[in-house]
Amino acid sequence: MKIHRIDARDLPDLWFQAVHDILDEGKRFVIDRGSYAGQTRLEYDYFCGHVRYPGTLPLIPDIPPSCGIPNPVEEAYIFGGDGYNRSYIEYLMTGEKEPGESYTYGERLTKAPIGGDKLTWWNKNETDIIDRRDIDGKIIFEENGCLYLNQIEWVIDTYKRFGHRNNQMVLQVAHPTDISLVDPPCLRSIDTRIQDGTLHFFVYFRSWDLWGGMPANLAGIQNLKEYMAGEIGVKDGEMIVESKGLHLYGYAEDLAKLRCLKDA
Repeated sequence: MKIHRIDARDLPDLWFQAVHDILDEGKRFVIDRGSYAGQTRLEYDYFCGHVRYPGTLPLIPDIPPSCGIPNPVEEAYIFGGDGYNRSYIEYLMTGEKEPGESYTYGERLTKAPIGGDKLTWWNKNETDIIDRRDIDGKIIFEENGCLYLNQIEWVIDTYKRFGHRNNQMVLQVAHPTDISLVDPPCLRSIDTRIQDGTLHFFVYFRSWDLWGGMPANLAGIQNLKEYMAGEIGVKDGEMIVESKGLHLYGYAEDLAKLRCLKDA
């Protein structure tokens, strides 16, 4: 198994290098199950990217007009605009869920239910087990008789109240029962670290569409990082991203070759 590592200046640089390299380094196989079953795709064995300045604008890929291909992601898709009822930022940072959606990243991050043993310990105020906090309507809130936790606001509050040397502050997207879903979340976690007054993100995707998914996901996650850094009162920092399933679908291969000026 080969670990493919990329050091990138910014998000467009990471995307271009990953697209360029997968054409030579990716392994081709037929998809057995899930999205695009029966089709082929190129995939890295394992991918790790280090982005030093992920906040550098623009956040989406640079496509020279001479390539004659559309950008894989529109700014309106990320930030909202004509043709989109919901921006990707809303999908990532709010609890709104449309009919037919089994989950959204925002629901997992901002509306995580407190139940089972945790709720029992919470109600019994067993502070030796549970970090019980007041129901403030922002970090902890009630809705239809259920208790929910906003992970984003919890992490911000914890760093502000208890200091920066804390290895517990992981934004969790995955649930153990997600394995029962036909299409479980691709984004599993966003780990955080504050070092030298700067907030860094460590992002893991179980499976990841390189052509359109990576640039949209990371633009949204960068906006989340900037928001959290501002609320905590620290600088916006670097990003390390990883996946054991970063891939390029067959339909995008010709587009990738055009962008990278490689022969079809």
